[in-house]
Amino acid sequence: MIKVAVLGYGTVGSGVVEVLEKNCKQVAEKAGEELQVGYILDLRDFPGDPYAHKVVHDFQVILQDAEVRIVCEVMGGVGAAYQFTRQALEAGKSVCTSNKELVAKYGAELLEIAREHGCSYLFEASVGGGIPLIRPICNALTAERLLAVTGILNGTTNYILTKMDREGADYGEVLEKAQELGYAERSPEADVEGHDACRKIAILSSLITGKHVDAGQIHTEGITSITPGDFAYARAAGCSIKLLASSRIQEDGSVYACVAPFLVEASHPLAAVNDVFNGVLVTGNMVGDVMFYGPGAGKLPTASAVVADVIDCAKSGGGATPCGWTREAASLGNFSQAEHVFFVRAREADREAVLAAFPVDRLLEAEGGAEDFGFFTKAMEEGTFADQYEKLGNKVLGRIRYLAG
Repeated sequence: MIKVAVLGYGTVGSGVVEVLEKNCKQVAEKAGEELQVGYILDLRDFPGDPYAHKVVHDFQVILQDAEVRIVCEVMGGVGAAYQFTRQALEAGKSVCTSNKELVAKYGAELLEIAREHGCSYLFEASVGGGIPLIRPICNALTAERLLAVTGILNGTTNYILTKMDREGADYGEVLEKAQELGYAERSPEADVEGHDACRKIAILSSLITGKHVDAGQIHTEGITSITPGDFAYARAAGCSIKLLASSRIQEDGSVYACVAPFLVEASHPLAAVNDVFNGVLVTGNMVGDVMFYGPGAGKLPTASAVVADVIDCAKSGGGATPCGWTREAASLGNFSQAEHVFFVRAREADREAVLAAFPVDRLLEAEGGAEDFGFFTKAMEEGTFADQYEKLGNKVLGRIRYLAG
């Protein structure tokens, strides 16, 4: 019998306990040994909870129990979560986590510590929630030279954009509804400003390059400036609007990565990923595009991914870390030199000045667009576009990058 400790008894933590207890028979069969929740670490007490007797407030209790071989870190943040993870690994206890912020910032260091102490640091649940993604990249696609990853990695923003598209509603109205349903936090900045997706693409970029990609160096935009008017033009162009996280390895080995809204052509596989679901395209040099789709968050989908890592740790007896990256910094390409096609929406009164500023590919007409107009540029470097955009000031109402099918 292996004791498992769960750090944090919030949404995901309670889900991990539920999966381990409800599926105990299947988990034991697959792990080859019975797994039992030994401790739950939390600052709070949970009177009346069926597992209240397992709650402890001192991490040292877990650290000093030799029967605890696997720790599930589902606290979030990079303070106590980092300290507890490091101490557990140094004590030879494997750690499984859903904490994308911690993995993105300290993943290389924690993987190194795990290797040095004969245990595992696994993080399947940190990207894509319940979607098997990291394990296939590390195992099923090992024969590939991975070239790119592009995906919808945040269910909250995808839900908001889907509702805006279908109902013609304003961003603020849909955000409020998402908060009522529990899809968005009371303070939603990490989701709607793109930071959550940025951490996830940093992890995936680090995996495909084998070097550390700093999330702080990735160009990141959110969805707060998207309007119903943008969706009217998107429909006219046969597109949907998605917040995409993208990473591509250049010919010189550098990495170009960004998080931003895109007009996605209807024929593209990611255009059909709606509501709170996630979708990820991984591109290999031999297999081409492989797509992963499913629930990208939620209590039980995320908990299921954590427990899958727990089973891997139990089966391997430690040392189950199949992949990772080094502390060496990856070389990030200059974002200003990246090329994109842009959709631009501008005031009708300023048509002549705006069209003169950009290499125009085609004009768009949208229902209700009497006071504005839209067009696609030809492919332009980010820096060149940004210079022209800034010069035009309030003559331009908005711009969104474009992804063809």
